[in-house]
Amino acid sequence: MNDALVIAGKTYASRLLVGTGKYKDFDETRTAIDASGADIVTVAIRRTNIGQNAGEPNLLDFLPPDRFTLLPNTAGCYTADDAVRTLRLARELLDGHTLVKLEVLGDPDTLFPNMPETLKAAETLVKEGFDVMVYCSDDPIQAKMLEDIGCVAVMPLASLIGSGMGILNPWNLRLIIEQSRVPVLVDAGVGTASDAAIAMELGCDGVLMNTAIAKAQNPILMASAMKKGVEAGRDAFLAGRMPRKTYAASPSSPTGGLIGG
Repeated sequence: MNDALVIAGKTYASRLLVGTGKYKDFDETRTAIDASGADIVTVAIRRTNIGQNAGEPNLLDFLPPDRFTLLPNTAGCYTADDAVRTLRLARELLDGHTLVKLEVLGDPDTLFPNMPETLKAAETLVKEGFDVMVYCSDDPIQAKMLEDIGCVAVMPLASLIGSGMGILNPWNLRLIIEQSRVPVLVDAGVGTASDAAIAMELGCDGVLMNTAIAKAQNPILMASAMKKGVEAGRDAFLAGRMPRKTYAASPSSPTGGLIGG
């Protein structure tokens, strides 16, 4: 079955997107990403050297752009202006690269998205030719507004960034999925492989995570588990689960022809 993820006209084999922060070093980063099978890796431009700091270790030496699709993000930005400037810098550093992840945060404690500033930044970036994947609240109305602006993917949080609390509001995610014509990817809050599977079973097009892998006791093994969780959840969604019943148990085996029947 051809079931590839398509974002901004490009096809990807993996529906798991992973971050590059919080690992002990770039070697562990690369090993975990290899174990995850991810094609798209997101990079915090304000925190990771991809060439802007000469003489320091460069992430691109470990994750070459000809092997992975880099997704520059605006982690650490609290205003639309800061986010736009950060992604303009990323485009220069990556020779005109246009696929980006926008996140504008509301406060440093919860890292919940500031949606008015996010909408403002998205409008500017789309007008400047960026392909914007956008971290947002799980509000269906604002997700639709971002799609209408021209974002190529909406990325509602499952729960707070780095919390590992899993999907707290599956009903809002379902509303966003059902209305969207662009890919919907869960971003933030995944803690373990079952969370990733649930997101995919709901109908999400993909899952993005960082802390759940990087801060696991064994990041490499967790990366492999997340890969399997995303794949299993997608297969279950495509297969279509059996109807839920609250009564009338149905035996798995036929009852006709039983001895004594």
